[in-house]
Amino acid sequence: MELKNNWAEIKQIFESASQSSLHFSVASVDKQGYPHITPIGSLILRDDYTGFYFEELPTQLPDNLKECRHVAVMALNSDQSYWTNALVSGKFETYPGIRLMGKALERREASDKEIDVWQQKVKFAHGLKGHDILWRNMKMVRDIEFTSVRPVECGQMTAHL
Repeated sequence: MELKNNWAEIKQIFESASQSSLHFSVASVDKQGYPHITPIGSLILRDDYTGFYFEELPTQLPDNLKECRHVAVMALNSDQSYWTNALVSGKFETYPGIRLMGKALERREASDKEIDVWQQKVKFAHGLKGHDILWRNMKMVRDIEFTSVRPVECGQMTAHL
């Protein structure tokens, strides 16, 4: 799968994964070379093969990015009806997940537009205590420039894709 020719499909798979899982897995490497996975719910893909996420909650990920800026992001659709349909039919209609590899850029202040996009995404929780604790004051973001993509394949069930 090629990144630029399939960006619309990649974004759709990310959206489905976000709706079903509420987060993405971001892999980085620590100072000793060990992998570390951070759940990030705020990753938003743009139309230019980049994305950004709010970096208010992660603690180890920012430290890891000081040493090595390379990351891998996995989005997996874990919706039960999506998987049930695939199991019944013996095939997935779309890839069940996508891995994006790229480079994280410097942490920076979020634009008003980025904050608005995020607040729209979590508007289902506006007015709830947890929303205010987790997401009301999101101000710092980190951009990711994606360089390659690998779909999550499931043998014969994705061979036709």
